[in-house]
Amino acid sequence: MAFFSRPQSSSAVKIAQPTDDDDKAKFSPKKDSPQRQCRNILIYGSCRFQDKGCIYYHPPPSSASTNVASPDPPFPPSLSAHAVNAPVFVPRTSLDVVPSAPSTQSLPFSPSDSPTPYYASQEVEYEGTSLGTYYGASQPTFIRQPLDYHLYTNPIPETFAPSHFISDNLREELQKRSEAAHTIPSMPYHVPEELQGYHSLVPLEPITPERRKLVSWFSSVYRATSVNDGATYVLRRIENFRLTHHAAFGMIESWSRIRHPNIVRVREAFTTRAFNDSSLVVCYDYHPDSQSLMELYFRSMSPSVLQGQFSASLGRIPEATLWTYIIQIASAIRAAHDAGLPVRMIDPTKILLTGKNRLRINACGIVDVLLYDTRQDAGLAQQEDLVMFGRLVIALCCGSITALNALPKALEVMSRIYSAEIKTLALYLISKPGPHKTIAQIMELIGTNRLAREMDEMQIANDRLEAELMSELENGRLVRLLCKFGFINERPEFAREPRWSETGDRYIIKLFRDYVFHQVDENGNPVVNLSHVLTCLNKLDCGSEERVMLVSRDEQSCLVVSYKEVKACIESAFSDLSRGSR
Repeated sequence: MAFFSRPQSSSAVKIAQPTDDDDKAKFSPKKDSPQRQCRNILIYGSCRFQDKGCIYYHPPPSSASTNVASPDPPFPPSLSAHAVNAPVFVPRTSLDVVPSAPSTQSLPFSPSDSPTPYYASQEVEYEGTSLGTYYGASQPTFIRQPLDYHLYTNPIPETFAPSHFISDNLREELQKRSEAAHTIPSMPYHVPEELQGYHSLVPLEPITPERRKLVSWFSSVYRATSVNDGATYVLRRIENFRLTHHAAFGMIESWSRIRHPNIVRVREAFTTRAFNDSSLVVCYDYHPDSQSLMELYFRSMSPSVLQGQFSASLGRIPEATLWTYIIQIASAIRAAHDAGLPVRMIDPTKILLTGKNRLRINACGIVDVLLYDTRQDAGLAQQEDLVMFGRLVIALCCGSITALNALPKALEVMSRIYSAEIKTLALYLISKPGPHKTIAQIMELIGTNRLAREMDEMQIANDRLEAELMSELENGRLVRLLCKFGFINERPEFAREPRWSETGDRYIIKLFRDYVFHQVDENGNPVVNLSHVLTCLNKLDCGSEERVMLVSRDEQSCLVVSYKEVKACIESAFSDLSRGSR
C-alpha cells in the first residue's frame, strides 16, 4: 500500500515573522546601471542609439560575439551590400535517386514485405540561376497496379480449412469479375448519355478497321446499366440497320423465354437513332471477365497452323475438357431446337467461357431479326447448326479454325490425339443433312455414361459452392451487430444528454468494445487477433451465459458481466435510438 504510506519528508511550510531586511530586499527599486549590456546588442547585434545617448554598455565589435552563450553563431540582422551582390549558389551534384524508365508499359505486380513507391523518382540537376529546368521536366507517370485481393486478411495456410471466409482462389476470381464490371477504358470514346432506359455506356470491344461483320453489318458491344433495376447488361448494336417489319421482334420475344445455363439470356431489342444512324440494339445478360473461344484457343496461332500444318506436339485441349464443351453446346442446341428456334451462332467468336469450363452461347436471336425478310426454313437452319457444331469440334481438336480446309490431315491429327468417339461424332456432324440427323441423335452418340458423369461433376461443383457460401453465411449477422456498435458508441449527444454514450448501460457497451477491439499485451502493444473478435461477437449474438471482466481505461474500476447482459444493454440502447429516429 505504497500509495497510502506517509511521505518521508514533511511538506509543511514554517511560518516566521518577517523582518525589515526582507521588506527592503523585496521592495527595493531596480536601478539602471551603465555597466549593464544593452539588450539591442544581444537581440539585434547593434544599437541604433549607441551614439545618441544610450546609457547602457556597448562592447566593441570584435568582442560582441564572445558574449553570446549559444554554440552556433547568431544570424546577421540583415544582408550587407557585398552579400546582396554575390552570385547565386548553383550546386552541381545530382540527387542519389534512380531515374525513371522512359517506357510507360505497365509492370507486373509482385507483392513484397518492404513498401515500394508507386512511381520512380527522377534525377534532378540544377542549371543556371533558376529552378525552371526542374519544374519543366516531365512529371512521373503513375502506373496502375492490379488489385490486391488480400487487403483485409492474410492468405489462409493450406493446412487449415477456410471455415470463416471463402477460399482465396474463389474470392480472387469474384474480385476480378467485380473489377471488370466497373473498369472504364483509358481510350476516349463517344457514346450517348442515355439509351432507352440504359445509362453509363462503356464499349467492351475496340472499334478497329479489322473487325468482322455480323452477316452484312458491323456491330459493336457496350456495357450499360439499367434504370429499372440498376443491373449491368450488354447492348449489342447493329450499325446502319433499318428495320422494315416490326414483327421481327417476335423472334426476340421467343428467345427471351428460353432460360438455359449454356445460353446468354436475351432481354429485349429496340431501334434507336442515338448514334446518329438507324441502329438495332439487342440487350443480353452481362458476364464479366469472360473470354470467347477465339480469344482463348485461336488468337495466338502460329503461321504454320493458319496454313493447315497441324502438329500433335502443340498444346491441345484435354479430352475430358473437350467432352465437357461438347455436352454443354449440345445441351444449348437441344434447348433451342425444342423451342423451334435455330441457334445460328455456333462460332468461336460467339461462344463465351464465363467460368471454369463453363460455356455460354452469346448473341442468340440477333440473326433471326437481321434475316427476317429471307424467311429461311427453321428445319434447314437447325441442320446448319449441326454442321457448324461439327466444324467447331474439328477446330478445337486441331487448334485451327481452318482445319476443315485440310480435312484428311485434320482427321489424322484427331486420330493420334483423341479417342475414336470424338472423330466419329465430328464426322457425323459435318455429314449431309437428313431427316434422322437431329440433336437427339447427337446426344445418343455422346453416350449416357458421359452425360451422367457430367451431371455428377456439376453436382459436386454445386456442393463446393454451397460450402463456400456457408462460410460467408454468418458475416451478414456480424455486420449488423457491428452496425449497432457504431450507432451507440461515441455518440456525441442523444435526448439532450451530451454524455449519453458514457452513462448507464451504454458505459458497459463501451467497456465491452474496448475488451473486443482495444486489448494490449504485457508490453503495451495492440493485440490484433481476428479469432478473438469473431469469438466474442458470436458469443454476444447468441447471448451466452459466459462472464467476462471489463476494466475501465484508467484501471480504477471493473465489471463482471455476461454476454447475455451485454446483449440486453445493446438491444435497449438501440431501441432507444430507433424510437428517437421516428
